[in-house]
Amino acid sequence: MAAAGDVDLQDILTGRCGEAQRTKSNMIRVFLSSTFTDMNSERKVLLDKAYPEVLSFCRSLGLVFEVVDLRWGLRNVPFGDHGVCEVSLQEIGTCQKVSAGPAFIGLLGNRYGPRVLPRLVPEKLFEVLLSKLSKNPEGIKQLQQWFLKDNNAVPPTYVLQPITAHFPHYCDLRPEDKHLHDNSVLSWRFAETHLLQVLRSAATDAEADGDITFEERRLFYTSVTEKEFEDGLWKDNSKASSLLFVREIPRQRIRDGPKRLAKFMDVTFDGLLDTESQELLMKLKSRVNETSQKILNLHYVELSKGSIDPTRKEHAQYLDSVCQQFISQMKDRVQAAIGHLELRRMIRGSIQEEEDRMVEEARQHTAMSADKSRGVHGREGLLGRICLSMWESTTVRHSPVVVHGTAGMGKTSLLCKLVQEMNGVLGSKGVMVIRLLAARQPQRFDIDCVLRSVCLQICLACSLAPPPPLTAHLELVRFFRNTLEDVSQQGNTLLIVLDSLDQLSDRHHAHKLCWLPPDVPSNVHLLVSMDTNSEVFAHLRLKLGTEQSFFEVERLSRDEGELIMESYLRASRRTLTPEQKDAALQSFESTGCPLHLKLIMSAAKRWTSFTPCTELLLGASTQEVMSQLLLRLEEKHGKELVGGALGYIALARGGLLEAELCDVMSLDDDVISEVYRYSLPPTPSLIRLPPLLWTRLKLDLQDQLEERWTDGVAALAFSSRLLSEAVSARYLTSERRGRSHRILAEYFLGRWSGKLKPASLPGLTLLLSDRKAPPQPLWFTPGLANIRKLQELTYHLLHAGLWEELRREVIGSASWLYCQTQVLGVSSVIYDLDQCSQYMDCSETGLIRDALVLMKPSLDFLHGQMDESLFYSELLARLSSLSTSCLTMIGQLCNQCENQLQTSPEPVLIPKNSFLQQPGGPLQHTLSASHGGLVCVDVSAAVQLLVSGSEEGVVVVWSLVDYQLVHTLLGHTASLLSVKISESSTHCLSLAADGSLRRWSLMSGQQVLCIQEAVPVDSTPTPVYLQESEQLLLVYTWTQVKVWSPDGTEIHLGSSEKSSVVLGVLGDSMVSLCDSVQVRIYDPINRNQSVEVPLEEPAGRLSPVSAVTLPRRGKVLVVSEEGFIHQISMTGKQTAELFPLRPSLFSVTEDETILLAGSERTLSLFHINSDSVDGFLDLQHEDTVLSARVSSDYKHLVSGAADQLVRIWSLTTGALLDSLCGSNAPVTSVFFYDRFVISASTAADSIQMWNVEYDSCYKPTAHIPADSAYVAITKDGDQVFYVHHQSQREVIIWNNQTDSPLERLPVSAEVSCLELAQNKSLLLCGLSSGTVLIYPLTLPKETLCIPPPESRSRVLCLAVSSQEKHLAVAYEDSICLFEITTRDSFPTVEGPLGRITLSLLHAPPSSMALLPDRRLLYGTSCGEVKLHDFSSGGGSDLQPHRSRVTCVTASNWGAHALVGSEDAVQRLWALNPLVLDHTMEYKGLFFEGVLCAAFSDSDRFVFTGSQDRTIRVWDVASGKLLYVQFVYSPVVRMVTFRNGFVALSQLGSVIREAFRCPDHISPDYNPLRNIKAQYRVTSREKDQGGQQTCVSDLRDFNPAQFNLNLMSTLRTKPSPTCVLL
Repeated sequence: MAAAGDVDLQDILTGRCGEAQRTKSNMIRVFLSSTFTDMNSERKVLLDKAYPEVLSFCRSLGLVFEVVDLRWGLRNVPFGDHGVCEVSLQEIGTCQKVSAGPAFIGLLGNRYGPRVLPRLVPEKLFEVLLSKLSKNPEGIKQLQQWFLKDNNAVPPTYVLQPITAHFPHYCDLRPEDKHLHDNSVLSWRFAETHLLQVLRSAATDAEADGDITFEERRLFYTSVTEKEFEDGLWKDNSKASSLLFVREIPRQRIRDGPKRLAKFMDVTFDGLLDTESQELLMKLKSRVNETSQKILNLHYVELSKGSIDPTRKEHAQYLDSVCQQFISQMKDRVQAAIGHLELRRMIRGSIQEEEDRMVEEARQHTAMSADKSRGVHGREGLLGRICLSMWESTTVRHSPVVVHGTAGMGKTSLLCKLVQEMNGVLGSKGVMVIRLLAARQPQRFDIDCVLRSVCLQICLACSLAPPPPLTAHLELVRFFRNTLEDVSQQGNTLLIVLDSLDQLSDRHHAHKLCWLPPDVPSNVHLLVSMDTNSEVFAHLRLKLGTEQSFFEVERLSRDEGELIMESYLRASRRTLTPEQKDAALQSFESTGCPLHLKLIMSAAKRWTSFTPCTELLLGASTQEVMSQLLLRLEEKHGKELVGGALGYIALARGGLLEAELCDVMSLDDDVISEVYRYSLPPTPSLIRLPPLLWTRLKLDLQDQLEERWTDGVAALAFSSRLLSEAVSARYLTSERRGRSHRILAEYFLGRWSGKLKPASLPGLTLLLSDRKAPPQPLWFTPGLANIRKLQELTYHLLHAGLWEELRREVIGSASWLYCQTQVLGVSSVIYDLDQCSQYMDCSETGLIRDALVLMKPSLDFLHGQMDESLFYSELLARLSSLSTSCLTMIGQLCNQCENQLQTSPEPVLIPKNSFLQQPGGPLQHTLSASHGGLVCVDVSAAVQLLVSGSEEGVVVVWSLVDYQLVHTLLGHTASLLSVKISESSTHCLSLAADGSLRRWSLMSGQQVLCIQEAVPVDSTPTPVYLQESEQLLLVYTWTQVKVWSPDGTEIHLGSSEKSSVVLGVLGDSMVSLCDSVQVRIYDPINRNQSVEVPLEEPAGRLSPVSAVTLPRRGKVLVVSEEGFIHQISMTGKQTAELFPLRPSLFSVTEDETILLAGSERTLSLFHINSDSVDGFLDLQHEDTVLSARVSSDYKHLVSGAADQLVRIWSLTTGALLDSLCGSNAPVTSVFFYDRFVISASTAADSIQMWNVEYDSCYKPTAHIPADSAYVAITKDGDQVFYVHHQSQREVIIWNNQTDSPLERLPVSAEVSCLELAQNKSLLLCGLSSGTVLIYPLTLPKETLCIPPPESRSRVLCLAVSSQEKHLAVAYEDSICLFEITTRDSFPTVEGPLGRITLSLLHAPPSSMALLPDRRLLYGTSCGEVKLHDFSSGGGSDLQPHRSRVTCVTASNWGAHALVGSEDAVQRLWALNPLVLDHTMEYKGLFFEGVLCAAFSDSDRFVFTGSQDRTIRVWDVASGKLLYVQFVYSPVVRMVTFRNGFVALSQLGSVIREAFRCPDHISPDYNPLRNIKAQYRVTSREKDQGGQQTCVSDLRDFNPAQFNLNLMSTLRTKPSPTCVLL
């Protein structure tokens, strides 16, 4: 983890770094000091040539580069407020504070610069000066006329009045008032000159008399330029962060014609050379030369006609020299400044460690908390009540503390003050975690990001294991709650503050607060705040119920407001007159709102004591004060400038950098037109916003804007959400909003970089001008992304309606998707695409988004650091099947991915089909809780909830409105047997194999009842029934029944009841069977109410198989082993009729009119009559029917089967309407809900929701069932042959062209192996009876047979030679060789030609390969490897493996063979002569072993499919590992196909891939950079017969390879690649 600045890391983690504002800056911000005219050529050439190159250099280092040149773009200073000098000095201070490198650039020519009147003169100094003017009453009068005493300043100060106070037309630039303006300018220049003379005279006399110091006298003599040099160069020894450029004109030329050089010299009011200024300039230059020689660049230049002419050769050389010096020295300074910080700073745009980001986030929020707590007064009573509540609940479980109030009431400040108080109380023993969730407005925090960051901080602070990298939302919620419990057990105090929960994003429906624990353990305090009028507050009131933990922040009193105001003014060194103070407090008192008061104080600190109350900026409400503030800014700065600047800040997703804001406003023609309405830009071909205009506006907004530091970069944002809303309402009309989004989008696209943009200015025809917008590449350098473009572009393109650009640049750009995924995380891409889907009518956007959702687990595990080629290949493997039907973006995207892979400089596998789960199709939602298989499910349409019970004893409640987790109910310790939602829908019941029966509140998630020993512990009786009525709670099986009253009191039954077989419960009565011949109906509450009747004929006896109750009809239906179905009513009436089925599935519809009976592969439907059942449909399935359900409108039926398909049927015609593929597990539960079908499996931990109204265009490709027992595949991948179950007696031929079964081949016994002769199109099928069936695929209905051996041993495996001339058959006791020939164009098999007798004492063969020269290489289940020559009868033993040999594969040309086993070892043998070339050991964590292999056409490479769900590519010559690809499922079969292979995964998918390997591979290439594994290759040295070894170290493991709770231990750095030593 990177160090976090100069603050101790533990202080940051425990929330005690209040003074640490940010990490090291990643900004280079320099102030450029020069005079207006004489260095204009130098400033222009720097802007044209030098700045872009330095910008590019800084970007390559992850730095932001900005130049503040307040003299640029203005011919003179058109302001009359005398604030330019203060603005300049403040900007210099800002640059020095912010910049990580150089901060000051001085350009000094031959002008000393303007020596202006000081705006502020201290009271004592001014009065001393007045005392020296006793003989100059006119001077005193003028000074008193222009300088007024401000008693609101502390100490009092004399303030220079605005020029317009006496010359009202000074700032009036309208053409019609030009004469008045010119007169005002001349009048002011005369008055200014006279005032300066008076002040300088008085100051000189005062210094001579010893009344003032030399520095005080200089206040009236020093130019603005020298003051800038003082602050930027010499103050605080800032020379190390400065650069100087000084230009001299040869003296003789100065003497020749001073008037010609007036532009480059200081002149007096009457146009004469200002000799005093020239003397001061010489002193300044002498000081520069003496003190700053190392940073000085001195140039001697002869002027041409009194100016610098870039067309003259010597001048061009001079300007070029200035540029080159600036560039080289800036680069050196930047590099030197950041070099020693490189390991500690967070490089902007690069991929950061999660811990580093969390530390920076924790630091920022803690610092903001400390800052916001300052100046908080009042609220002592509320703070005391909250602290008391926390103290009282410290040792017990308690609810979160909720602070609420209306907007602007100071909730955030109150929490921050509370944090500071707790900091003092807890000291070093506690941990405080603060997250101010309104800090990013208008951007909102994602709840997953918040929880993950909070958990990580707590874990690191408390020495707990951090959350695993791959953590879904539900797992994260669970981890958060478990972490609180772990901290509580440690005994340390933990305080978590989550402010403004109403500002969370709506992802995962965070506003419903399902993630928030309803109670927290002892020693843990959770404080949250929210708006009283928010949806979040309403949900929390319902969630917590009690109001004891709710604390409202109410309005402030006048006295509290007065305390706050006095504190604020004291900190600002200001005060107010009594009248002003009373007016301010009176305005505040009407609302009592702290934000209202803050806005009033922001204005009040600018009031002078002579400001009349009629001019005070006051309003009766917060909104009114904001409106007045904005109106005042418009009057001073211009409406377009104010509206543009504030509008862009409001629209930006994460605020705007100052450099970005100036660039964007320079592209806004409305802003530029207002700026240059009455005067032309100095250079019409280069138009930008003059920086001084923005800087002045920023100074007036300093209380309304704040800097948000992220990754060492400061962005501007509003300090108040209400102000942002006010700005939006005032300036961002629908038309203006769209236009502003367009300008922002064009800026981040880089559309105008290096291009001329049309501009229309008053007095000019349309002209093309350069706005100097910077380029916006996606990557600044390899590995360093343009993070601001990634953050902002999608948002602005979307809201500007630039959808074509959005499709081209973002959604349909593979490079964009990869870059954003790498840098910002895949969640940010998914969120952006979600937003796009809401606005754009484009189904492809949703499909691309869904593809990234499917990729998210892998990306999350790798922290987004997936290799580029792997990203493109996985995207291609998911989308390629859609590329032909979705050409607009997906087709373009797939082409880009393939082109990128084809040009990859490294080995790569290129998918040729969609073999990974593709987006779209009917599967809409997967609800995963990771608690083992789901053994029981119940759905309630009334409350729109789903309850599931898992093998691990966890009950999970899901909302079917938003598909989010509602509750995780913990308490059971064994597998669930049944779950049931009550008819009232207020609670649910759960019954588990641990014997417990529990009732849970669906509102709170709390357990309200627990009954132990409801069923025998650790028993799983089948079936078990759970039933609830108003008066009873029953659990019964065939042999046992237990009854409780609703409060949990057990009702004990007599011995006769206990010994009977319970058939069902109707109301409060039980129907039981005694001695298989007598039916008894019994009420356990009123024991005297019972009916006992004997079984009626023809059955006479009943041995129950299945039973179902019909409560509405008051009947029980029972199927017996005797072949009857019985109807037994509550009155004892019985009917019985023949029923040949013995159903494993037996249920009725909700209205009790249809009976569903599933028996093996048939689902039979019956109408239920009063005394009989009539069958009307038999629905045939491919495998055993496991579940079924009828829709509420009785038009459709859904069934689930063991073949992993969900089928939709027409209930009226029995037609199969659809088959839904993708469950990948037997479907044991199905439900209809709205337009969805819900399915679950005992073999999977997820619930799947299928939209039956989906677009069939996007239906996923169907494939063979997962986990098929035996498979084979043709080399073109068009046909797959499989046997689903070992017990199945048929081979199914699957057609991949039609995605359906082509043919079924019946067999006489269980299949034991399958093999395919590719060229001769023969399917070889070995049976457990010892028979080998041969099916000629080109001759339907024909079958060949190799009879079994005399021993009738089962066939273990088959092998066909590469030329397909011979066949080897391995039995349990022998291996036989046969010849495959042809007679009359019909295939025949001759032999056996040879036999190997196997000893029964040795392990049987498990895999084998038949070589071209009638040699057989085979391995056994014990790891032995043998080579047998059928021609000579000889054989040899090869080096054995330590475990079962799973793969023996010969190369196409018979030169090599690969032997792999279940352990980590595979060996590559050279066959002529027989010698071991390479031993390749590849080791993951849990899954090992090679399952299949295939050599490439040229035998240059060998492809292997492994148990760890990867495909690996090895070089045959060197044994090196070339590539590893994770395919999410073990690959069980591979055959060579063109320049790649066709493979079959365990999930049943066909994989087609091409392999591309460049001739030259970089020595730095690491094939394991995306995989956590290690491999070692031991190779023989072919020339000397020795052995050499290449070894690779541990690398990153792959997702799904191991238990994710162990992930935190695996964060090791990747090692160098394996090389042959």
